[in-house]
Amino acid sequence: MADHEVRDERVDGLDGLALLSHARDLRVAFAPAAGMVAYSLTHRGDELLGLRGGLAAYRQRGSSFGIPLLHPWANRLAGLSYAVGGRSVELDGDTPLHLDANGLPIHGVVAASPHWRETGRTPGNGSAAIGARLDYAAHEDLMSAFPFPHELHVEAELKDGTLRVGTILLPTGDVAVPVAFGWHPYLRLPGVPRAEWRVELPVRRRAVLDERGLPTGASEPVAIEPAPLGERTYDDLFIELERPALFALEGGGRRIELELGDGYPFAQVYAPLGTGDEPYVCFEPMTAPVNALISGDGLRSVPPGGSFRADFTVRVT
Repeated sequence: MADHEVRDERVDGLDGLALLSHARDLRVAFAPAAGMVAYSLTHRGDELLGLRGGLAAYRQRGSSFGIPLLHPWANRLAGLSYAVGGRSVELDGDTPLHLDANGLPIHGVVAASPHWRETGRTPGNGSAAIGARLDYAAHEDLMSAFPFPHELHVEAELKDGTLRVGTILLPTGDVAVPVAFGWHPYLRLPGVPRAEWRVELPVRRRAVLDERGLPTGASEPVAIEPAPLGERTYDDLFIELERPALFALEGGGRRIELELGDGYPFAQVYAPLGTGDEPYVCFEPMTAPVNALISGDGLRSVPPGGSFRADFTVRVT
């Protein structure tokens, strides 16, 4: 048997692609027809992702779980309109929106999108890898929310104990494309009480948020020592990170590390209480701060003919 394998599977009526590292007893699975979400990450048979409502809830109402892609904005916007790159956008009923408790658009518009297509796979002794593509510009409902023609490509590679996820944005029109996407990994340590989870946050500066979770424009320095989570909660935007930006969750003889590459200078950390029998911690790679499409803060764009790539890794030991 090869050290690594790509395996087809079925989950909730959809085709899934599982990457396996046999030597590390590690498996991660993606569903291209549901937004290229990673719906499972198991180590020695234990599920390390918060599954919440699973694929069914994700497809029906966009209830995020696993490791979903958030595009064309991560987290939330301050309202239902924005103007960027000379284009004004009104988000309305023709757009596949998801709203938070305050009625603000959250997590973009590609949740559980069925429009992704597999572009290739590479199983072998060295690693197991897959690729998928979303032709964003081919879908009017998506373009109504973000009228910037482009393609998205996701490349996922499992090598020994490390998963690398690369996201590539390629403009396909004659206008620059703003970059504000992110991912939302829900991580957990099965069999270990939440209070005993040890977290490491490589952060230097935190944005001051208002009561709706939106940046006020102010920020403050912050240093958080590695320690058990206890009863602490987080829903914080960090706008300056240490490098390497290595977040970690540890306990019960297992350690999960999530490292942000240079394409992700920002991170949201989300660790709520009251999540029932399945607590989780989210270390969220972000290419731009919360509300960047409206505020313009930290927002970059890719010119026609250019490309943008951002990578993060998840390592299990």
